[in-house]
Amino acid sequence: MENRKRKVHLHVMVTPDELAAIHERMAEAGISNAGAYVRKMALNGYILHVDLEPIKELISLQRRCSNNLNQVAVHAHTYGVYPEEIDGLKRDYEKLWGEVSKVLRELSELVQK
Repeated sequence: MENRKRKVHLHVMVTPDELAAIHERMAEAGISNAGAYVRKMALNGYILHVDLEPIKELISLQRRCSNNLNQVAVHAHTYGVYPEEIDGLKRDYEKLWGEVSKVLRELSELVQK
């Protein structure tokens, strides 16, 4: 023990499922030494923190568009369709899909990093 480079012991408890997942990832990485793998991940691994605020805005926009579409459908079945309502829906959907495209681009850039 005197000649060991690493003299501090770190003990981590895991469930059997977590241990199986660790072993799977070790195999994927081509590492057979659990201590080396855990040390490598703890020192050089990274955690992704994803800000879902843009997604919440998209959900809100989608709900509004769906509600508007439902109102127009009810109105159309009752009274007929007005072109202004259809134009309004088109504008809402263009805004929605513009936001969806923006979020997808940002996610794509994050994944590529």
